[in-house]
Amino acid sequence: MNAIRFERVSKRYVSEEVINDLDLVIPQGKFFALLGPSGCGKTTILRLIGGFEHPDAGHIFIEEQDVTDVPINKRRVNTVFQQYALFPHLNVFDNVAYGLVIKGVAREEISQRVARVLHKVHLEKHASKRIDQLSGGQQQRVALARAIINEPKVLLLDEPLAALDRSLKERMLVELIELQSELQTTFVYVTHDPSEALALADQMAIMNEDGIVEQVGTPKEVYEFPETSFVAQFVGKTNLLQGTLAQDQAWTLQVPHVGELQVAVDSAKPWAQPGYNALLSVRPEKIEINKTEQVGFANHVVGIVDALIYHGRATEYLVKVGDRILTVFEQNEDHFSRDAIAEGDAVHLYWQRENAVVLGV
Repeated sequence: MNAIRFERVSKRYVSEEVINDLDLVIPQGKFFALLGPSGCGKTTILRLIGGFEHPDAGHIFIEEQDVTDVPINKRRVNTVFQQYALFPHLNVFDNVAYGLVIKGVAREEISQRVARVLHKVHLEKHASKRIDQLSGGQQQRVALARAIINEPKVLLLDEPLAALDRSLKERMLVELIELQSELQTTFVYVTHDPSEALALADQMAIMNEDGIVEQVGTPKEVYEFPETSFVAQFVGKTNLLQGTLAQDQAWTLQVPHVGELQVAVDSAKPWAQPGYNALLSVRPEKIEINKTEQVGFANHVVGIVDALIYHGRATEYLVKVGDRILTVFEQNEDHFSRDAIAEGDAVHLYWQRENAVVLGV
């Protein structure tokens, strides 16, 4: 069973159409990320699922029940907002218990359920503390506890880590993954940060600035096999080379000022034919760089190091090849096996055909 299904859903604010004729399926029990630039409609989708907004057209289903006209309080959906929206005058226990109190649940059952949930989010020792006595990460866990206390079918998370510093964010990423795995509740997570989506999601949808879903898949599928140039560039860095497809014994891409590159082409694509103007996406970490010529690679180009950037664990090289600049990432542990590369050096770049993806323009 699917957790959520959008069927030709559209939403307009005044004269601006944010979502247009959207079809989207979110599987049950998965950690699903909505990834895209600010203003692309991610939060609108979340608000439509939660019932905070009503679609102008189409239908929304939760576990195959049409909830398009079902009010917020009748949907088993809870939301964790970016600002958490906690009650500052209540302690941790009372914040988490609030939803059960409103429902009229018996006091003894409230105590038992709140204790279980606080244990899940590692806050059992902080039950009596005020909200202003907690760290940012602890406040976020209170918001999560309050959201899951009513055992929702779907938990919506609207950029909940945006206000956290890097180290705390990394810890919370791990805790979110563990919490979702334990609860087996469907999480729908909105973010504009590709690294968050790649780390958290079982599946993800990438939206462009016009509110169109360009690709849905696992993080590995989306990163390794992007279907469009937007996805290739938004989900991590990539090198894009434009050229003309040709086919003899194998497919090649003729790239002006770079050369003839061997490529793998999906013959099922409608544009997969000789003479087509296509794009090649090559991730920087898929390219080998060396000062001496090597053998055993399908593709080999020669360039000059225009600049290099030291990132600690890795070095980023900007290499001029013809009139193009190609980016290469190399783990710094590899530097001990050969002479260091410096700015201005002539270098050889290599990659295998399977480590690049041909895209239709």
